[in-house]
Amino acid sequence: MTAQEIKDFCKERNLTYKELAKYLGLSEGGLTNAIANDKITASIEHSFKMYQRILELENDLKDFEDLKILLEKILKK
Repeated sequence: MTAQEIKDFCKERNLTYKELAKYLGLSEGGLTNAIANDKITASIEHSFKMYQRILELENDLKDFEDLKILLEKILKK
């Protein structure tokens, strides 16, 4: 994992490093330094990948909730 990948992720999601650090359980300074020096530790990488997975699962859950609502509407007709 590179610092650029994290930068791109933050840009795509409109996240500040402070916000991302909070989600990853890191200090803002620690994350900023890791990105600035392109020294992403295994711990940061793991936390980042887990955060990405959580976002994917939340999105999937929303899709299933939408499907559930649609099916309920169809079955009521």
